[in-house]
Amino acid sequence: MNTTAITRRSFLRASGISLALPFLDAMLPRSLRAAAAATPPRRFIAMCATLGFHPGYFFPKGAGRGYEMSPYLELLKEHRNDFTVLSGLSHPEQSGANGHSSEVTWLTAAKHPLLPGFKNTVSLDQFIAQKLGQQTRFQSLALSTGGGSMSWTESGVQISGEGKPSQLFAKLFLVGSPAEIAKETQRLREGRSVMDAVGEQAKSLARRVNAGDRDKLDEYFTSVRDMEKRLHTAEEWMQKPKPVVALKPPTDIANGADLIGRINLMFDLLPFILQTDSTRILTLQIGGIGAVPLIPGVTDGHHALSHHGQDESKIAMLRLIEDAKLKSFNTLLTKLKAAQENGRSLLDNTTILFGANLGNANAHDSRNLPVLVAGGGFKHGQHVVASDDIKNNVPFSNLFVQLAQRMGVETDKFGSSTKAGVTGFEAA
Repeated sequence: MNTTAITRRSFLRASGISLALPFLDAMLPRSLRAAAAATPPRRFIAMCATLGFHPGYFFPKGAGRGYEMSPYLELLKEHRNDFTVLSGLSHPEQSGANGHSSEVTWLTAAKHPLLPGFKNTVSLDQFIAQKLGQQTRFQSLALSTGGGSMSWTESGVQISGEGKPSQLFAKLFLVGSPAEIAKETQRLREGRSVMDAVGEQAKSLARRVNAGDRDKLDEYFTSVRDMEKRLHTAEEWMQKPKPVVALKPPTDIANGADLIGRINLMFDLLPFILQTDSTRILTLQIGGIGAVPLIPGVTDGHHALSHHGQDESKIAMLRLIEDAKLKSFNTLLTKLKAAQENGRSLLDNTTILFGANLGNANAHDSRNLPVLVAGGGFKHGQHVVASDDIKNNVPFSNLFVQLAQRMGVETDKFGSSTKAGVTGFEAA
């Protein structure tokens, strides 16, 4: 085919009808086509520790590039130029049903979580996934160390989180027998036919209800369409070979008290998920536990220690737990930075939003959230103070807009955002 004949103004013409062609790779000069093919995709990971981080050990002293590293950030010092710490961010109106309700809105910014009449909104990861389309086997993955999830659909429905590394590994990398593949394909087709039948019944019902109920049904239709798309994509990918990785299937940790072990198993899988382009969008909920974690020196329950009441002995044990989390995160950053793609590190091509839904877990305070952004090609190595007024934080959603734009999503609004981006935090 003579691709030089395909121009940006090319049309398909037949019987007096002209159809403008979309922009195609073939419309690029050969040199630019090669460069485009060599450009790795951008990825996004959001991680939330639901019991927070002790603010006195997380936030640094000073602002800008010359800030003094805090005890927790000191554990990441080898990657100082690979991340940015942000303070003065929060979602407005987060008073909810209880002190931990804000974990359901960390990625959505919906107001007054879990109070009567509350309905969640779409989470940032799903907002990005909707815009980017079906580019990978999994449009997104919602992961968890304990069974929850940070991901919510456009209809405000929580996406079930995958908490078992063995099942995640099997889903991503294990190939079933022809009989198993055929059975799974049939299951997906049956699911699609059920959704079609339900959809027709709902449409018939919509003609006989009032406007308020019709709005509810419209939300239902959206859920049906979303499920149909997911089922259709899953069926297509069933026929394509899965990637092969040099990694043994993980063994799940049955002991719920081994919090760090569970975190590490998930962190071990993340580089392989990204390198195989199985998905480009992930969330990971790092849940807290009520039990005593399997960490030397810790003798009280994790949740109880987060409400330390300024007891120095409890804060010391809480630090042991949170130190271990930061050390695990540091190991993940090291692995992502070591992996290379076309002359750039996997970390450079992956934006990681790492933080918590509580700025001060001891007081159930969701203001001044601990936030760290690593990788993704931003100008790092600094502490960006979005606001130093504890009562008037900058909307966390401002950062969300910026992260969505970095992923290639054209938007200037998300959640409670008031502008696109956080002043002082820029792409390289």
